[in-house]
Amino acid sequence: MKKISILLAEDDPNLGQLLKNYLIAREYDTTLVTDGAQAMQIYRKERYQLCILDVMMPELDGFTLAKKIRALDPHIPIIFLTAKNLKEDVIEGFKSGADDYLTKPFSMEELLYRIEAILRRAAGKMTEPPASSYTIGKFTFDVTKQLLIFNDQSHKLTTKESELLELLCRYRNEVLERNFALKSIWIDDNYFNARSMDVYITKLRKYLSRDESVEILNIHGKGYKLLC
Repeated sequence: MKKISILLAEDDPNLGQLLKNYLIAREYDTTLVTDGAQAMQIYRKERYQLCILDVMMPELDGFTLAKKIRALDPHIPIIFLTAKNLKEDVIEGFKSGADDYLTKPFSMEELLYRIEAILRRAAGKMTEPPASSYTIGKFTFDVTKQLLIFNDQSHKLTTKESELLELLCRYRNEVLERNFALKSIWIDDNYFNARSMDVYITKLRKYLSRDESVEILNIHGKGYKLLC
């Protein structure tokens, strides 16, 4: 079986080599470069299945590099590594096309978990173009108009409700990972945003309760699963 190929761009040679050795030991085919311009040159020649990019790099910063890579391949998963933890940087990272964001220092085990989670998503439904509507049991969910329709009765959803329900629909009968949902919709997976998402899950459950065949399950330690 062919190994997953990773492009690792990290300007700290010690950390870069440490990460490369760890990933190779975990059976990932990993290429290490130390600046953004070199990373772009290599990516044009050799396509990869995942990119891990340091934000602060010479020649070409990680945000700019991610945008250039996304222009070539809209679906390539990208993880940013950064010493910064400012909300503005996190937002900029996701605007640049990040799938995840790790603040230094981080554990190797956490990085491995993030890689595995992103690769599962990339192999799943997030690579499909978003649908304009979904059938959820006896409901019709009009994504564009943010309407949940049941027996010709329409309920207008808020933007957050609609975004969360769309993610659940994309992952119907599969686990929607909690941190992924938080970062996709709320940008930051802090405690307060997590509590906010719990409130929205409760609201969606209430709206969908008119059809007993539809259920949103809590998957302990992982996230949610929409059954329909």
